[in-house]
Amino acid sequence: MKKIEAVIKPFKLDEVRESLSEVGITGLTVTEVKGFGRQKGHTELYRGAEYVVDFLPKIKIEVIVADETIERAIEAIIKAARTGKIGDGKIFVMPIEQVVRIRTGESGEDAI
Repeated sequence: MKKIEAVIKPFKLDEVRESLSEVGITGLTVTEVKGFGRQKGHTELYRGAEYVVDFLPKIKIEVIVADETIERAIEAIIKAARTGKIGDGKIFVMPIEQVVRIRTGESGEDAI
């Protein structure tokens, strides 16, 4: 099993969720986060004063998938999240040792 963490632009969330659903992934966790990479923030004007916004709003999606599903899930995220502009995000993949569904006690891939 693998854990996919994808950091994407907020307005792409619905497209990514639908794309993951199309490849059979229905469960995911979404967190609103802030960060920056090569974008390095931007400047804004507020009440006549200019200020720097260092951290930009992003969405972090976390999904646990079976090993045989990992490539399809990654491609689904890329297809839905890509705009071709700087700041599209990143995908991180990590191994998962154990998953347990609290309600039933199921473990392993049955708990995904």
